[in-house]
Amino acid sequence: MSGSLWLKPPGTETPLPAIPRPRREGTVTPAVPGTPPPTDDGLAADPLDALVERLDPFVAVAVHPDEIAALLESDGMTDDHIRLTYGRADSFALAEDLYARVERRHPAPEAPRGGAWHTGLAGCLLRGLVFALPGLAYVLAAPFLAAEQGRFGLPGGTVPLLGGAITGWVWNQTLSHRAYTWLGLGDRPAAARALLTGAPAGALAGTAVAFAAAAPGETPAALFAAGQSLYLAAATVLLVLGRERALLCALLPLAGAVPAFRWDLPDLLRAALLLTSLTAGVAFAALVLRPGVRRGTAGRGGPPRAASLPYGLFGLGSGLLVLHAGVGDTLVSGAGAVIALTLSMGPAEWLLHRFRGESLTRLRTLATAREFRRAVTGTLVLCLGGYLTVLFALTLAATLAWPGAPWPTPARLITLLLLGTVLWLGLLLQAFGAVLSAAAVCLLAAAAQTVEPAAGPVAAGGAAAVLTLLACVLLVRPTAHRP
Repeated sequence: MSGSLWLKPPGTETPLPAIPRPRREGTVTPAVPGTPPPTDDGLAADPLDALVERLDPFVAVAVHPDEIAALLESDGMTDDHIRLTYGRADSFALAEDLYARVERRHPAPEAPRGGAWHTGLAGCLLRGLVFALPGLAYVLAAPFLAAEQGRFGLPGGTVPLLGGAITGWVWNQTLSHRAYTWLGLGDRPAAARALLTGAPAGALAGTAVAFAAAAPGETPAALFAAGQSLYLAAATVLLVLGRERALLCALLPLAGAVPAFRWDLPDLLRAALLLTSLTAGVAFAALVLRPGVRRGTAGRGGPPRAASLPYGLFGLGSGLLVLHAGVGDTLVSGAGAVIALTLSMGPAEWLLHRFRGESLTRLRTLATAREFRRAVTGTLVLCLGGYLTVLFALTLAATLAWPGAPWPTPARLITLLLLGTVLWLGLLLQAFGAVLSAAAVCLLAAAAQTVEPAAGPVAAGGAAAVLTLLACVLLVRPTAHRP
């Protein structure tokens, strides 16, 4: 969300009072539209009273004078006009005067549907499940991905897999933002068209990177990465257009990987389950896109493409951090960390919604900026603490469910929780429009871990501290929560 303030519906602007002109003795000045009429004793009415009356509905719900100053500036009031008309130094001084004159009258908050802390929980948990289920594809494909030699200290086949995955994350994060922007403008056909052209291009890009990064003997891994890129494209379409249940149905064949944790499955069965799931995902995505494309032609122009680039950079930084969590330790414990982080994205999304909803409620019910800052800070601490509790519980559950998995050491557990803090706060700042700051912090932390893997805890801790400071500075301002 941007920090701009919109306090009146479009098309209802009231003309500003005209600047009173000086009168000479013995002359009659014709009335100027918008100027306050003279009183019975011949003195002109105070123009500030007229301004108070005109702006009363907006000033009464303001939490801080800065909101009123933003409204005055949006109405085109310059400091010269304010000095001549109202006798105040600038818009901020005038705003403080208006704020003091008008009594606070915040409307009562609307009652949430279905309970304050249960709205949307099922949908967010469903999204967390569909985020995690694709990990079973790696269990089914494990016999096909093994290569004799690895590079950069990684197991064989890892480099093409990582190259394809990172390319897909960056591309589809950028594409998702552009499609969501079209949806926010009410143009669903344009969103469908953006996905129709962007998703296949992302699949081709991920495939090209995977094959370019594959060494001799890593062709099977590159083929799997190509399928992974195709799946990411289809999943992006289904998730952006709200078809989580269709994606869940497409992923159900991967549940056949559960017996593979203890027993060996025939290669033919493994391949059949993988291809069935991939084919179903692509088919569902194609069916979802067809009606939207047929309904009409999107308008020309639209949101600038450059506005979506920071979201791709955030996807790159956060994706690299998650990959470091997966390859920075033994295969089993690393996989458990990735599974816990992936499953936690469902509750994380729900807690983001709860922070937003609780902040808007405080904006309508609290009378001072100080009270609002304290309330929002408390809500931020509760939501972040709730997410870290969920991540901790999921990490322990993944350790217990994985046969032979070692218990995470305290240092690794602390690093994982710091990484969870970085991801959740980064998503929160992204949701409020501070995506470039979040992307820069995540990219710097990921670069530090890439250059020096042993610096993982320090990099995660530093990034968590910076993002916490940014959230406390940016999100406690009332203007950050205005639509």
